[in-house]
Amino acid sequence: MTTTVRPFLMFEGKAEEAMQLYVSLLPDSKIIDVVRYGPERPGAEGSVLKALFSVAGQTVICIDSPVKHAFTFTPSFSFFVDCESEEQLRALSSALGDGGQTFMALNNYGFSRLFTWVSDVSWQLNLP
Repeated sequence: MTTTVRPFLMFEGKAEEAMQLYVSLLPDSKIIDVVRYGPERPGAEGSVLKALFSVAGQTVICIDSPVKHAFTFTPSFSFFVDCESEEQLRALSSALGDGGQTFMALNNYGFSRLFTWVSDVSWQLNLP
């Protein structure tokens, strides 16, 4: 077995919605596998026990935790996306930031022509 490292995202009931959004927005993305909670499992029946999906070729694991936690996603981990165009960056910023938080507004910060840092999970979008 080869050692692998993959991001792991823990949701509380929104894993499927998040996966579908991410794969719809980014090229070379797809849902690979979804295992759902059944009636004999501790999670809500039909919610995501464990799923694998790929965003722009990066494989990610996600779950819907049946346990409520006092924490959520933190911006100390984020997906950094180098965009192909300003149009792509603006579309991603709008979709991924909708209902979330903006840590850095869309602007030229010197290290990038156009950059923003938005959060539903945590996404840094860059046009180098």
